[in-house]
Order: sequence, then structure tokens, then C-alpha cells
Amino acid sequence: MLRKQRFKKSSTIKIIPAYHFLPLLFFVAVTLIMVKPAWGIRRTNVKHLFDMTANLNAASDVCVSKDGRIYVVDGLNHKIRVFNHQGNYISSFGTKGSGNGEFRFPLGIDVDDSGQVYIADSGNHRVQIFNPGGSYIAEIKIPSKAGKPSDPTDVVVDDTRNRCYIVDNDNHRILVYDLATLTLIDTYGTPGTDKRAFRYPFLITLNKAKYLYIVDVINTRVQVLNPDGLFVAFIGGWGVEKGEFFRPKGVAIDKESRVFVSDSYMGIIQVFDSNGEFHAVVGDPEKGAVKKFVTPTGLFIDNHNRLYVVEMLANKVSVYHIEDDVE
Repeated sequence: MLRKQRFKKSSTIKIIPAYHFLPLLFFVAVTLIMVKPAWGIRRTNVKHLFDMTANLNAASDVCVSKDGRIYVVDGLNHKIRVFNHQGNYISSFGTKGSGNGEFRFPLGIDVDDSGQVYIADSGNHRVQIFNPGGSYIAEIKIPSKAGKPSDPTDVVVDDTRNRCYIVDNDNHRILVYDLATLTLIDTYGTPGTDKRAFRYPFLITLNKAKYLYIVDVINTRVQVLNPDGLFVAFIGGWGVEKGEFFRPKGVAIDKESRVFVSDSYMGIIQVFDSNGEFHAVVGDPEKGAVKKFVTPTGLFIDNHNRLYVVEMLANKVSVYHIEDDVE
């Protein structure tokens, strides 16, 4: 049975079905090319600023508030780690459990304009809401579907419409909630491969127009929907060439409306233009090559043009300044 990578009590990563490794030789060949100077491949170079660790264990997502607080989802420690703008550790909140303010394998995060923090508490089938200091405010319980428990893996807030979108991974859908009443107002998506269909969607973000960019993991693409849930576009597809994905996981959008997508298996981040066309691969200016990461998962880009990359199996979040494109 096809399954996503995620957390369980006895292990951190799901076993990938054997047939996914059929193109392994091709993958190795492409990887060997990509770690050398990448002539003919445009690179969006990034300058390394700092790393954040603080005893992270299988971190999955990251978000930055307007006042510069950096929140990291520390999944196997059942905590949220908080850092300042320079990457210095400040505090944490949460512990393992099912009570208010407790977590069971949290995965995704977002922060609204007022600084409230929203956590996709996957193992407890809910999204919890906290104030900027980590004090519990409320929860949104995510309903089962046809007897199958919900599996919220990410949440994103649309302040202009006072709503949030929650990814229900196991049920292949996006749930829309009214934040004034914390009630369900709509559902987008069905299981499958067509438009408005998903196979284990994972992380999500919004662009300036509040369009949804949803990482559709097993369909190896990012699907774009408008705020009303209507299909707009697919970005990517299965493969190991530029513009294709092997295991996409994270997505972020910069001030120029470029879309950054992490590929956890290939260990790279690709960049697409606002129309969803391949633009570049994140590059290492010191090596003049494609930048390699260790299981890049959640991504975030702040107002200072800084790219935050969760490297799950390296147990760190690496932070970069986005530089110019080079050929």
C-alpha cells in the first residue's frame, strides 16, 4: 500500500515501496551531475546565514512571525521550539499528550498577522491555536471521514477572509474553517490523480492573492487552487529531471511570486516562476553547483528574503539569504 513519510511511535519514517527504487540508477547519475558545477542549469544562489538545532528530533516545518520569532515544529519531541531573528534559542512549549497545549507528533505550522500560532497536531486529529508566547487558546477538532480518522499535517491562515485551510493527509482533502466560529465551512478535494484530487497532500502555503499551493506527495506535484477551491494549475510531475519531483514535501513563495519546492529524497530545492514553469534550482555560490540538503521538508521565506529550510534527518533548520540567479 502506498503511504507517505510520517511519524509513528516505533519509527520516524515510513518504508517506501520497493518499486519506487526502480529508477535508482538514473537518480544516482543525475545526482552525480548535480553536485558538480551545473552548467546549463540556472541556479538561484543562497548565502548561508546560520543553523538552528536545540536538540531537534525529526523537525518537519518552520514559520516566522511578523516580529521575527522563528517557530519550529519538533515532531518527535512533541514540542514547538522558538528562536529569535538571529537564530538564538528562546524557549519551547508543548509536551507529549492529548490535553490542551499537548501534542502527539505535530507536523505543520502557521502564524497569523496578530502573532497567533496554529499547529497541525497530527496524532490528536486537531489543530491547536496558541498566543505568541505559547499559551493555549483553542482547538479545531478535525472530523473523521467514513470512519477513517483525520490526519492534519498542515494549516495555513488567510487573515483577509478570516479562515484557515487544513490539510487532512490520510483522507486526501483540504478543510476550510471559519476562524470566528471555528466551524467547518467547506471541503476541497477527493482521492485520486485528477484536478482537485490528491494522494496524501502534506504541506501548504498561500500566495499574495491567497491561492492555495498544496504539496501533493504521491502525485509528485504541487497543486494550485483558488480561495474557493477551484483548480488553477499543477506544478511539476514525477521524475528526476529539472522541473520534476521524486518526493516533494515543502513549499514557500517569495516576494517575486517565485515558488520554492523541496524534494526530500533528491535533497534539492527547485524554483518555479509565477506561472508554474521551472525557473532554477537553489544553488551553492561557493561551489558553483546545485545546493544539496539533507531531507529538506518544510520551507519558509520571510520579508527579509531569507529562506528557512527544515532538514529533517539532519535535525536542524538552515537559514539562507536568497541571492541572484546565475547560469
